[in-house]
Amino acid sequence: MARTSSRALEERLELLMFGLGGTQRFGINVLKVKEVVTCPPLTQLPESHSTVLGVAHFRGESLTIIDMARAIGKRSMIGDEMKVSEGSVIVTEFNRTSVGFWVSDIDRIIVLDWAEIQRPPKGSSSHAYISGVAKIDGLLVQVLDVEKILSETVTPRFNHETSVSDSDIPEVMRGSQVLVVDDSSIARKHVAEVLEKLGLTAITTRDGKEALELLNQWAEEGIDVSSQIPVVVSDIEMPEMDGYTLTNTLRESARYKNMHVILHTSLSGAINPDFASEVGANTALSKFDADDLARAIVEGLKARA
Repeated sequence: MARTSSRALEERLELLMFGLGGTQRFGINVLKVKEVVTCPPLTQLPESHSTVLGVAHFRGESLTIIDMARAIGKRSMIGDEMKVSEGSVIVTEFNRTSVGFWVSDIDRIIVLDWAEIQRPPKGSSSHAYISGVAKIDGLLVQVLDVEKILSETVTPRFNHETSVSDSDIPEVMRGSQVLVVDDSSIARKHVAEVLEKLGLTAITTRDGKEALELLNQWAEEGIDVSSQIPVVVSDIEMPEMDGYTLTNTLRESARYKNMHVILHTSLSGAINPDFASEVGANTALSKFDADDLARAIVEGLKARA
């Protein structure tokens, strides 16, 4: 019998669509958006990254504004075609710090099933910054990897130091492999660095579907997957199969039901604790914090031991 109600598996993606000039449409998960505003007056910063337009005084804080087009390798609309003040700013949050993306126009918010988001095609100049694509009204909308863009345009402030170490892990579980599931290459990298500090090995996949394909392949080869991969650390919002559906699928399988599952996101506000509990996640972490993540992983290994 299924562990969860249909409403948990029907968790859908709200996508904010916007333009950077031309007909190509782009999207960002609404859960990663704090608000959308008309571009405020900017103060330029000397020696800042080439994509940084300046800093605005916003809600009592200094808000760095990044030209989204330049950040993903496209031609900027700013100059002869548009003034900075004519564009809009999408305010998001990165590691507890607010950052704004300048875009030429805001389109609308649409609602999709995660299964409608496909892996990105290769070959385009902005491919490295695309986490998925979706066909909407006959147009291919590119869903952008916010974490990767921000990691390359603002100074990363991630601290991977933790108060736990491999000595806190039961001896039988030291050196274990941990499956990391995330559509963002930067998020995978941060989780892998925490695992490395614990003496653990990261096995990385880009979404729930790819993770299940890997697990099934190993199982068919006769590998006791649950023993080889005692802990899974998964993002929530991913193309093709999201973290809630992946967790529910693991719990319904005799092969994988004993795996310790940590649902995790590197940006703010994405995890619904009730959904996480319904689908059978052992832990839900709503922001990247190396110490919290390391502790959750160690507790998972202790539980499996």
